[in-house]
Amino acid sequence: MDYIIAFIVGGIICAIAQILMDTTKLMPGRIMVILVCSGAVLGAIGIYQPFAQWAGAGATVPLLGFGNTLFQGVKKSIDQAGFIGLFRGGFTAMAVGVSGALIFGYLASLVFDPKMKDE
Repeated sequence: MDYIIAFIVGGIICAIAQILMDTTKLMPGRIMVILVCSGAVLGAIGIYQPFAQWAGAGATVPLLGFGNTLFQGVKKSIDQAGFIGLFRGGFTAMAVGVSGALIFGYLASLVFDPKMKDE
């Protein structure tokens, strides 16, 4: 049942992003920023953590989860180091995820033949 809930929740989040792309003039990058900021705000007001525990990977993998993880890292770092934690927390919380994305993206570019998209 956990897999089904994660699939449905992740699908709903992705469908919302797709609806925003199709019905507004917002560029995909701005929609991604909206999702990350929404995850951080929902984490700050205490809504996202219980939701993520219920939805599992369906809530933690999309960009909303990224924003929540950034917020949690900053919050933890501020509690430990004070004001300087505001700048350090996001980097330490997401270092592994961002590094993995860069490394695997580079490896994929070596295996496949990347091309610029024709417009």
